[in-house]
Amino acid sequence: MLNGIRVIEIEGLGPGPFAGMMLADLGAEVIVVHRPGAGNAVAGDLNLLDRGKKSITLDLKDDGDLATARALISTADALIEGFRPGVMERLGLGPEECRADNARLVYGRMTGWGQTGPRAQTAGHDLNYIATSGALWYASPPGAAPLTPPTLVGDVGGGALYLVAGILAGVLNAARTGQGTVVDAAIVDGSAHMMALLMSMAPSGNLSEARGQSLLDGPHWCRSYACACGGYISVQCLEPKFYATFLERMGLAGDPVFATQNDPTQWPVQTKMLAALFASQSRAHWAAVFAGSDACVAPVLSPQEAAHDPHMAARQTWTADQGIQQPAPAPRFDGHAPRPGAVPERGADGDALRRELAARGLV
Repeated sequence: MLNGIRVIEIEGLGPGPFAGMMLADLGAEVIVVHRPGAGNAVAGDLNLLDRGKKSITLDLKDDGDLATARALISTADALIEGFRPGVMERLGLGPEECRADNARLVYGRMTGWGQTGPRAQTAGHDLNYIATSGALWYASPPGAAPLTPPTLVGDVGGGALYLVAGILAGVLNAARTGQGTVVDAAIVDGSAHMMALLMSMAPSGNLSEARGQSLLDGPHWCRSYACACGGYISVQCLEPKFYATFLERMGLAGDPVFATQNDPTQWPVQTKMLAALFASQSRAHWAAVFAGSDACVAPVLSPQEAAHDPHMAARQTWTADQGIQQPAPAPRFDGHAPRPGAVPERGADGDALRRELAARGLV
């Protein structure tokens, strides 16, 4: 879908590289500027988030390498950087300098706190950003400290995906107007924006600020339960017809304790009873009980188990390219097979890219 779009990614951590990976999955030519030396401490040398990208190694504190980076950026449709505000400007690669060379450039900036505001220059991580934005509030049962989501809500959801959306919108606008833009993608903004679906329930009374009292936050039919084998089963039968199917499969149809679905005063008792029932049998047992039904029940799988789940396997959602278990590109498009690109060695494309810039007279 994005063939012909060139993106320069300045090596960083987490959401910036994820955004670059997604753009590469969609067909863009993504060139990651790796710093000299070994890979980052989190991912190592073979970084899954570099799949499908080209790599050039540049020391941005070296004048020659800096000139090469600026030349590369002048050929690009978009740039991704994830430093604190002001770092790229101090390197001489800020939006003004880069867009002076390339007016159509969409300059994507990925941060936790954003480019402005009292915390813009302070350190933080995924958990801090979603805690501040409000997105962490409903992440645990009442009386318990909010759990730490595995970077999906902040770094990926509120960060990388919003950066991708911003870059794509900017590229479309540049194609129409000839002018690029700066995308200020802040995890606090994106994760707060994702709360809109929950906040839409507030006027109807289905969202309470008190944890454990909202429609999707406290009911017995909206949680995961432990099974006898140590595994877990997820239940989320929101609509009455699905709830009725759930009760039938559980052998609870007609049980007066479960007659009311949405009475918060009954949820603790209903939850306790369901917990005891689920704990009496294995996850495999319950998966078989609910197989093929509309009860909205599914086993909680590890990534390794998910790869072998019949549905996931049929869609080839997980692959093992280059010996690494990894998700296939998403979303899918008619006539295009979702295959991840190879992870390049650091600096593998440096010589070819320098020859291209020389041929263009840019270095």
